Amino acid sequence: MIPLDIRKEMINKDDKAKSICNQCELLVLARSTLYYTPTRANDRDLKLMEELDRLYLEDPTRGTRRMTKELRKMGYMVGRTHVRTLMQIMRLKTVYCRPRTTVIDPTKYKFPYLLRGLDIVRPNHVWSLDITYVPMRRGFMYLLAIMDVFSRYIVGWSLSNTMEAEWVVRTVKEAIKRHGKPEIINSDQGSQFTSEEYVSYVKSLESVKISMDGKGRAIDNVYIERFFRTIKYDKIYLEHPSTGNELHQVCSQFINYYNEKRDHSSIGDVPPIQRYRNAA
Repeated sequence: MIPLDIRKEMINKDDKAKSICNQCELLVLARSTLYYTPTRANDRDLKLMEELDRLYLEDPTRGTRRMTKELRKMGYMVGRTHVRTLMQIMRLKTVYCRPRTTVIDPTKYKFPYLLRGLDIVRPNHVWSLDITYVPMRRGFMYLLAIMDVFSRYIVGWSLSNTMEAEWVVRTVKEAIKRHGKPEIINSDQGSQFTSEEYVSYVKSLESVKISMDGKGRAIDNVYIERFFRTIKYDKIYLEHPSTGNELHQVCSQFINYYNEKRDHSSIGDVPPIQRYRNAA
């Protein structure tokens, strides 16, 4: 798909033949995204967020208290409240050391976790999707990736500077258009995945079941979490892109390599595309 920044530039607000609404529909662009002007984080916060991202990949069990202590060890004078705010912007999900069985989940749309004990034996049996924060030299974006768990093949991905449910639904639609429907689609309980827009869309597919991780259990979505760790350490952190277009190129290059050339020991030392296509 054409990068978001380029699609926004393609909108001609002076075009009398086609309204902005029609142009947005043709470019698969939400009008709210077109008019949204992101507030740029200051340089200090961007540096803090980059350090938080690295600390999280190192140990996802760190909560705001431990993150604050680690940042102070590095010389940053920062309070726990500000760390919590940054972690919320980054969508960092602390993994609890043990189940918090007494905590009531206020989420409106809750679905059971269907993968526990499930033998995943074929392509499109289970798709896993998640969103991760991606630091850049002069800002940040979010990466959404959809993985076929059986083959580890990335069936869809997209970048955005906002985390709208419409963005998630659009990316899932594109993946289904290319690869067909999965039997189960698994996510965490983030607001994008518990939104009415997302839940209604998946339910409209009829044969697709919704599965959601237990709250605070990133391990339930472990395969996509490992992919995020790999793309950051092996590509994004090394090249440190400056713009959305550069980030799109970096992600595209790595995902093509990951899907088509990178052997995975857990699937018989073959690239994901080979396992996906041979078993389909």
